[in-house]
Amino acid sequence: MTASVKYDEVEVGTEIPARTFHVDRANLVMYAGASGDFNPIHWRESFAKQVGLPDVIAHGMYTMAQAGRFITDWVGDPGAVLDYGVRFSAPVVVPDEGGADIEVSGKVEEKLEDNKVVVALTARCGGQKVLTRAKAVVRLA
Repeated sequence: MTASVKYDEVEVGTEIPARTFHVDRANLVMYAGASGDFNPIHWRESFAKQVGLPDVIAHGMYTMAQAGRFITDWVGDPGAVLDYGVRFSAPVVVPDEGGADIEVSGKVEEKLEDNKVVVALTARCGGQKVLTRAKAVVRLA
């Protein structure tokens, strides 16, 4: 695959339209199986509340993966992502009824040599920022 976004067609400040990723408890159980992270704060409400959380929370790496999916979907080629990192700033609380929505958006922050750009990402849930310092370096076509 090659990136479908062209370097010459983006500028510093180019916004990537927001996308919403829904998460429910079934997603968390599937992620626990795939990742091997069976911490009960991600699936047992009584345990999560016992340790001071408002409810079950999504795995931080699950949230990071959704933001990563956002950038790979935008660029059109997962192999075009050269660097990606985030800091976790707040948990994604996933109620049993209705789940939660993670909204991810992005903006081209810098154009580099060799068709590379730095994209700053924003991830929010319930109006609260759940990732900070979220950035990806991608090579465009």
